[in-house]
Amino acid sequence: MTAPPIRAATSEDVAALSRLDTVGGPERAAEIAGWVAAGHVRVYDDGSPRGYTAVTREFFGRPFLAMLMVAAGARGEGVGEALLREASSAGTFTSANLSNQPMQRLLARCGWEACGMVHGLDEGDPEVFYRFTGP
Repeated sequence: MTAPPIRAATSEDVAALSRLDTVGGPERAAEIAGWVAAGHVRVYDDGSPRGYTAVTREFFGRPFLAMLMVAAGARGEGVGEALLREASSAGTFTSANLSNQPMQRLLARCGWEACGMVHGLDEGDPEVFYRFTGP
């Protein structure tokens, strides 16, 4: 089986990654540029970027999957799962809104367990936190 085409992002990827992001506003490009400059971004690129992850250490000094984004046209094709599996290591945390059922199913399928909930970040839609526990 061939490894997924995942690589480190470069500054040349920022515009393409910003375009495929469906939830961030105009400020997302600056956020992506910062993550890329810090070496936090991995890109699924099979000829053009189809998704990315950003894993930072801004969560109590622990690895935190701050973003997993897949291009709308690439969803359901295994891009998100490949990126998530590549970003998963013991002690890594992430979060997803309670309403984001697709992400919660993906996390469960890939060995992440819910470990807490925070109310008040997005009014009426609590943030569920997860920790990678294996396999």
